[in-house]
Amino acid sequence: MSSLTILLQRACLRFALLPVPPLRAPLRPPRRPLGLPRRSAMSSSAASRLSHIVAAAGGAAGESSEPPAAAAAASGLAQEDDDLSSAMMGYRLPPKEIQDIVDAPPLPVLSFSPSKDKILFLKRRALPPLSDLAKPEEKLAGVRIDGYSNTRSRMSFYTGIGIHKLMDDGTLGPEKVVHGYPEGARINFVTWSQDGRHLSFSVRVDEEDNTSGKLRLWIADVESGEARPLFKSPEIYLNAIFDSFVWVNNSTLLVCTIPLSRGAPPQKPSVPSGPKIQSNETSNVVQVRTFQDLLKDEYDADLFDYYATSQLVLASFDGTVKPIGPPAVYTSIDPSPDDKYLMISSIHRPYSYIVPCGRFPKKVELWTVDGEFIRELCDLPLAEDIPIATSSVRKGKRSIYWRPDKPAMLYWVETQDGGDAKVEVSPRDIVYMENAEPINGEQPEILHKLDLRYAGTSWCDESLALVYESWYKTRKTRTWVISPDKKDVSPRILFDRSSEDVYSDPGSPMLRRTAMGTYVIAKVKKQDENTYILLNGMGATPEGNVPFLDLFDINTGSKERIWQSDKEKYYETVVALMSDKTDGELPLEKLKILTSKESKTENTQYYLQIWPEKKQVQITDFPHPYPQLASLYKEMIRYQRKDGVQLTATLYLPPGYDPSQDGPLPCLVWSYPGEFKSKDAAGQVRGSPNEFPGIGATSPLLWLARGFAILSGPTIPIIGEGDEEANDRYVEQLVTSAEAAVEEVVRRGVAHPDKIAVGGHSYGAFMTANLLAHAPHLFCCGIARSGAYNRTLTPFGFQNEDRTLWEATNTYVEMSPFMSANKIKKPILLIHGEQDNNSGTLTMQSDRFFNALKGHGALSRLVILPFESHGYSARESIMHVLWETDRWLQKYCLSGSSKTDSDSVADTENKAVSASGGGAPCEGPEAEGFSSMQRSLLW
Repeated sequence: MSSLTILLQRACLRFALLPVPPLRAPLRPPRRPLGLPRRSAMSSSAASRLSHIVAAAGGAAGESSEPPAAAAAASGLAQEDDDLSSAMMGYRLPPKEIQDIVDAPPLPVLSFSPSKDKILFLKRRALPPLSDLAKPEEKLAGVRIDGYSNTRSRMSFYTGIGIHKLMDDGTLGPEKVVHGYPEGARINFVTWSQDGRHLSFSVRVDEEDNTSGKLRLWIADVESGEARPLFKSPEIYLNAIFDSFVWVNNSTLLVCTIPLSRGAPPQKPSVPSGPKIQSNETSNVVQVRTFQDLLKDEYDADLFDYYATSQLVLASFDGTVKPIGPPAVYTSIDPSPDDKYLMISSIHRPYSYIVPCGRFPKKVELWTVDGEFIRELCDLPLAEDIPIATSSVRKGKRSIYWRPDKPAMLYWVETQDGGDAKVEVSPRDIVYMENAEPINGEQPEILHKLDLRYAGTSWCDESLALVYESWYKTRKTRTWVISPDKKDVSPRILFDRSSEDVYSDPGSPMLRRTAMGTYVIAKVKKQDENTYILLNGMGATPEGNVPFLDLFDINTGSKERIWQSDKEKYYETVVALMSDKTDGELPLEKLKILTSKESKTENTQYYLQIWPEKKQVQITDFPHPYPQLASLYKEMIRYQRKDGVQLTATLYLPPGYDPSQDGPLPCLVWSYPGEFKSKDAAGQVRGSPNEFPGIGATSPLLWLARGFAILSGPTIPIIGEGDEEANDRYVEQLVTSAEAAVEEVVRRGVAHPDKIAVGGHSYGAFMTANLLAHAPHLFCCGIARSGAYNRTLTPFGFQNEDRTLWEATNTYVEMSPFMSANKIKKPILLIHGEQDNNSGTLTMQSDRFFNALKGHGALSRLVILPFESHGYSARESIMHVLWETDRWLQKYCLSGSSKTDSDSVADTENKAVSASGGGAPCEGPEAEGFSSMQRSLLW
């Protein structure tokens, strides 16, 4: 059973919608590293708001009510320069017009009930204070743990829950507030019961000394809104390091709890018992990425066991509490669709000091729902040796799930190439299925054999399932039609295409909820006898995305477009199927879908579309988050690289800007390179010109309020066609892509050629440093956040590069801006979280790069943010990042005061535009090494 959850705050540059994941067998089971818990789709992305901030002596920049151009001069930046390098300088505030956008209250998250007749409004705060991040945490096996609350550290939360009934006419009824929990409670893991009559959620309240309180499990009656603790005993707490709890039936939950017998944490020995030893005397080939927060010694291993070990407990509404199974490090608890079995995953020793817990030995067992052991499904050994080649996987059974269309049938996949993508073998993967309790020695049944890497299954019924396979090196992806329980029907290929070719994407099947609470492909019936499914697609075209809903004949391949987004003014998408039918086929005339609708100037709202008239009913009416920027100019532009590759970008201009009167503007170019196998695919248009410009807490679009033109996401394709490796011409393609972008905005007359800055986060920071080194004629300054600059420190691959440093030495060296530090003459601002835990982007990367720059006299500045990770979250940190960025742009872009840039021209005629208003933070970090195509599936 699952709720439909919608994240109404767009991530990065637009509002993002949370998926609609069934709690049981998902459409395409998520490949989350074991080190990352299966979080509820309703986990919030915001935390508590800071009520005030202490500015440095003399006042924070931007406090003046004068226009930005005057305020920049009046703020005393030039006079403060002598003090800016001081270690005692406090956190600063950006100009008020930026503050107002970042500080505006975030919109709520919505969650629909299983029957789609009620909606939760999950309320949030904006940005957490730095004190939240400063709380003690343990860094163990790739997991950051709050020892006080026994959960992941830095968790965001909800502040309240409102319930609205969805009326027959599509409007919302009055809000009913869930009540009864303590004031100031931090709420997480909100889930619906299968019948939609109750909610379950965790509650924690900070202690008086500001330490985190432990998590307690609460339930609420949806009809009355009254909430109460599930456990009568105040000594039973959640252990939420991995899974937390799951509904077993409508009145019983299976809960991961802190063992009642657990004592105090182990104490670190004052004197070590011996040296730390790692050995490879067996001469195994073990190549791993630069993982962080790993176990360092036996004490760390003991501490990991202490916090991660859970006692599973069955808890019912009537107060019955039954411990089941022994205490262990349980990572996943998954009831069968018929609620008779439990699939229990756990990890165990021996642990590793070189890989995170997602690669630790993993055991999967089958129990009865009462906790009686039935059988072991697998016990996978430690996986330190997964090859770094893209599409390599763990040996043994992986992706073990329940079939959502059957009461208790399992399916999984096993590699035939030893998990090594470089091994040529056919088949490469085999998908199996098996009853929970095989009868008379039944052996697992082969469902399908694949020559590419298994990529998931969409289940419908005994006659229909879709199996996906893909191969990153060639970008090939296939969809197979199979009849799972009909042996006389042969599998056939439905779609065979390139994953890069977005124009040919046919869409994904829409799902309906079953009587068991699982989700399967929805079949639709018309007047004929054919079998139809609904394909929901983004509709990429050369003019931008035009999302669609197709009625697709699974047998003939014919399709009928029954819904399509407006493409003149609006951008609309299909969010979910609302006319759930728990069995059989859905009549087309009774179809009901949830859609989103937005435009360049109108923020996202949600609508019901009701067949047969396709009546449209608006169900939300959210205010514009930053009305002062409502009239900004947005255009999706196309231009060409000198080798003929088509490029795209989104150009934003400030409200009220008139190029004929105001002239060229200072411009900020913000991007992130991507890798492609073909020029045609690289030149395809992605995104829509009509999408609402969502502005996150660290978004470059904030500088529209300061009078800058923003060139957002100009495509920087790094292409390696055929056998060519893309990165072997990385610098050349990077520079030519940037040249084309700069030439285009200058040609249009919107950007001053001497006042163009470049910036990026993570791999975008790597890009920024390389451009300042190899294309100094293009940019006046750069801003690089949380990047990696020396590829010799990531010797076993980075991003999608799967050659080692020793296999591609020249590529690693030539791509590293660290090696070209002597060439960087333009001002560069480096920003990095002090506790960056992203693979490859150690904080040391910025430290060493800054020292290299300083050693060559480069105009540079390094800002290390205490307690921050790869993405920044505390209000103090974010505001200071914005202040640093604004100061850099005002000084080295707007005024052109770089002492090292003799060609820069100060243009005082361009005045910044003053604005103020609202918004909400939601820009997510761009994680290096975590591209859309995973390079290594851990199981």
